[in-house]
Amino acid sequence: FGDRRKAMLQDIAALTGGTVITEELGLDIKETTLEQLGRARQIKIQKENTIIVDGAGDDADIKGRIASIRAQIEETTSDFDREKLQERLAKLSGGVAVIKVGAATETEMKEKKLRIEDALAATKAAVEEGIVAGGGTAFVNVIEDVRKLLATSVGDVKTGVQIVIKALEEPIRQIATNAGLDGSVIVEKVKNSPIGQGFDVLKEAYVDMTEAGIVDPAKVTRSALQNAASVAAMLLTTEAVVADIPEPEPPMPAGGGGGMY
Repeated sequence: FGDRRKAMLQDIAALTGGTVITEELGLDIKETTLEQLGRARQIKIQKENTIIVDGAGDDADIKGRIASIRAQIEETTSDFDREKLQERLAKLSGGVAVIKVGAATETEMKEKKLRIEDALAATKAAVEEGIVAGGGTAFVNVIEDVRKLLATSVGDVKTGVQIVIKALEEPIRQIATNAGLDGSVIVEKVKNSPIGQGFDVLKEAYVDMTEAGIVDPAKVTRSALQNAASVAAMLLTTEAVVADIPEPEPPMPAGGGGGMY
């Protein structure tokens, strides 16, 4: 409604190469010409939505709208507005799809639904900030840049940098260990490989992760590192940490002795 509806009309105009007819621009619908109408290869109009396929809009105009929406997402402080802006961004930069989940049993369906929800959240994050090489490769690729900080660091700060360097190796090391492989060997190999090249544990081969489709949303990768640093900083400044000490399991009762009763 209101300004949001006008903004969506402008998105459609950019997508189809049309012109928004409004009094604010001094345009009257009675004087509309064919040149002002947008075009698309196919348009499906349903009860509650409209699907535009292959709009004839100019790429530069569409990219301009996308850049404008991304800037608004960065500036807004409202979660509701951010969600609506992200919806507009997704419609302009990619497409809209309805995913229907089905399975033989309810348990299987719930599991599939959770996986799809995770994938959807990851896709939204990728739309916001792009993607990086997955499988822990992006972390290893930035180690050399972090290592440069050692030359200008002293004392506790230098120790902290060394801890971060070690931590950046752990995701790929753990993935390799989970696959029954030597994580240290794989980490060293990826370190000495071109940027973006990582280890595909399914094929047990070193590949270009982006070309192989093994990617992570940049936002998720960044947030994971920031959150880990935040937790570590909190623990360092905490005088005491309360934890549950696991109790040893009671021994199994001895079996009854043989004999007659």
